[in-house]
Amino acid sequence: MTGSGKIFLLLGSNLGDRAGILKQARQMIAEKAPIVTESSIYETEPWGLTDQPAFLNQVVEVTSTDEPELLLTHLLHIEQELGRVRKVRWGARLIDIDILYYGDTILEKEILTLPHPRLKERRFTLVPLFEIAAEFVDPKLKKSVSQLLEECPDKSEVLKYS
Repeated sequence: MTGSGKIFLLLGSNLGDRAGILKQARQMIAEKAPIVTESSIYETEPWGLTDQPAFLNQVVEVTSTDEPELLLTHLLHIEQELGRVRKVRWGARLIDIDILYYGDTILEKEILTLPHPRLKERRFTLVPLFEIAAEFVDPKLKKSVSQLLEECPDKSEVLKYS
């Protein structure tokens, strides 16, 4: 069942013209889910598989009346159109678009888990999310983004890029 409220997406790229790819992704996302606000772009260390180039990451808030799974289908199509090839988990990629929150929806399906299951462990997600939604409360953990960032075990560097 779809919850109400704010929808947040995380965009990431660490290959090619990273900033240009994020811009293209935002334009394509806006065609299906209008963008309400966007964070700054941050340069971040790779997470998981660390022997790869640095990422640019950004969080955008969008609006959509689509069910979460349909929104995910649109986002996967955008990734594919921009040249994403899924080879290695957490590996280098032209573009990655994750749904962090779909309002207060809590969902556990093979294709999609909401809220994003590793969000609370990743500074590269929490820092840009904090910039635009510090007081947003995680519907599962019942903690604000501000609290999640404060408690985050990841201490990697997240630097404002633009």
